[in-house]
Parts: sequence; C-alpha cells; structure tokens
Amino acid sequence: MNWQGLRIVLVGPLPPPAGGMANQTRQLAELLRSEGAEVELVQVNAPYRPGWIGQVRGLRALFRLLPYLGALWRACGRAQLMHVMANSGWSWHLFAMPAVWIASWRGVPVVVNYRGGEAGSFLARAAERVRPTVRRAALLLLPSGFLLEVFQRHGMAGRVVPNIVNLARFHPGGGRSADAAAPHLVVTRNLEAIYGIDVALRAFAQVRGQYPRARLSVAGSGPLAPALRRLADELGLAEAVRFTGRLDPEQVAELYRDADLMLNPSNVDNMPNAILEALASGVPVVSTRVGGIPWLVEHERTALLVPAGDVAAMAQAAVRVLDDAALRERLVGAGLAEAARYRWDAVRDVLGAAYRDALHPAA
Repeated sequence: MNWQGLRIVLVGPLPPPAGGMANQTRQLAELLRSEGAEVELVQVNAPYRPGWIGQVRGLRALFRLLPYLGALWRACGRAQLMHVMANSGWSWHLFAMPAVWIASWRGVPVVVNYRGGEAGSFLARAAERVRPTVRRAALLLLPSGFLLEVFQRHGMAGRVVPNIVNLARFHPGGGRSADAAAPHLVVTRNLEAIYGIDVALRAFAQVRGQYPRARLSVAGSGPLAPALRRLADELGLAEAVRFTGRLDPEQVAELYRDADLMLNPSNVDNMPNAILEALASGVPVVSTRVGGIPWLVEHERTALLVPAGDVAAMAQAAVRVLDDAALRERLVGAGLAEAARYRWDAVRDVLGAAYRDALHPAA
C-alpha cells in the first residue's frame, strides 16, 4: 500500500473521555500520518458550542449533529477514502450511518470499522436498519473473529483487522512490588455497569483474606464512581483501594508497570485494548469469559478466564496467579508473545490491503 499522500477522513470519538474507541481513533490517526497519509479527523464527540448547550437534553444533540454533518460533507470533498469508527445504538444511527451515506453520495469509498461489544443485542433489534448502510460501505472491518461471526449471523460479511497496541508505550517495567506479600492489582475500565467493577471490588476483598496488604487501583471515570466508592467503604477497603479517575495513555502505561495483576470483570466486551495493553506490559490477566475475550486470550495460556459476575471465581483465579510463580511466568511470556501480534507493523499491511480493496474494488 502506498500511504504517501493518501487523503483519509477518519471519523470517530476523541478523548476526553478516554476510552477504547477514542484512544484507538487518536492512535490510528497518528500512525497513518507517520506512514505519510494525510488524515483529517471528524470528531463525533466534539465539544458543544456554546458550552451550556451540553446541559440541555434534546437541544444538545441538534447542536452537535448539525456541525458534524457539515464537517462530514466538507471533508468528503477533500478525501480519497473515509474510515468510520462505529459503535452500537444511537452512536450508530446518529454518527456512523450519516457518515457512510454522505460519503456514498459524494462518491468517496468508505470502510466501516465496527467496534462495539454489544453488537449481538444491537443487531438483534436493528439488523434490518443497519444492513442498507453496511451495503453502502466498501468494506466492513471488525477487530475480532467474535464480531465477524455476529455480523455473519445477520447476513453481513466483514473482514478482521485487529486492534493496535502501542508497544513503545506499553512494555514491561521494573517497578513492580518487591514485596510479594503486598501485590498491586489494577482495573482499567470505565466505571459503568457493563464493566462489572463491583465484582472486582468484591473479589479483591476476598483476595485480601489471603493477602492482607494487597492494594487495588481502579483507573477510569464514569457514572458509577460514587456508588463504587461507597461499596469499597462498605467492604472495608477504603485504605486499600485507590480510585485514580481518568488517566491518559502514558499514565495507564505507568500504572501497568507498577502492577502485579490486572482484573477485567466486564459483563459485555469485544476485544478490549485494556487486556492487550496489560499483556504488552507483562502483567498477567484474570478476565471474565464474555463476548470476544475468548477470541483474544486463551484460558490457562495467555490469561485466566472466569464466568461473568462470579466473585469467588475471580478471587480464586487472582490468588492462584499470585501464589504460583511458575503460572505467572507462563502467562506473562505467552501474553507478551500474543501482544506482539497487535503491533502496528503487524496490522499495517492488513489495514493497507483493506484500504486498497476499498479504493480499487474488483470488477
């Protein structure tokens, strides 16, 4: 693929708030530019102008949508290709769908990069409305075999282009606790119901029964922050749990380099970059076995997987990793090898082939 001078419109969210898709959008823009492409970002979560509109329900959607549609139309006039980062629900209908149709009307080939972990439930309700938009796209790109199967069940073919992990940022460090009796556990998901942070807190309380000096860092922000702080207090964990709030990618990387174990308690998920970043940082992972996670990590080889919502199973798996140095070493080694498959120079050619096919479809 000749990236030099390729004019790409990249449509998606940007931090803040930091999150998987927002971070991936920003990272992809940087990587494409590093290859010589000209990238114009159209942000789906641009700040409200004026700012007070953000407090007015209904009106705020209109004040964001109209400038967004104008930006899409103008950007298509300068682009050779559009890349749309897409999610479920209203995000699809308000942002991804208009982007695809505007690109189609303006004769710009578009790839839809769907990344939502709730694809199954979303398509069960909305597949009939989603299909016409996907047919307008040159390609449907999906980050996992899990999502490939979900879309295939609804008659939509896709192509797997994996997520990208920045190995220059996320790598093993030497800052982990020298005191094995005081392990540092981390959770790096937003404080929302789908991510099951309450399960991680309850599991950590049980881990403290075996490791009384263990500590937990919860990195993320979200609407459940007050309730989760109260739960930590009720569990007697106030002194052992640190809620860091939202961290930027460099701060997350530093957190991993100080961690002994990562817990991922999500109830719904696709291919979380949080797990990839932990693996790349040499941190063993205990995760729920939901959505696309079993396509990302293998139980007993690259992570330990437990049922969603099972506090005891998560606690037991965490203690097992902390107790068993050989198991930890095996998980870390396999995790580092797995994460290397998601580095940019491994994914670049796959993405480049997709762009080439979108720009020059077979007759």
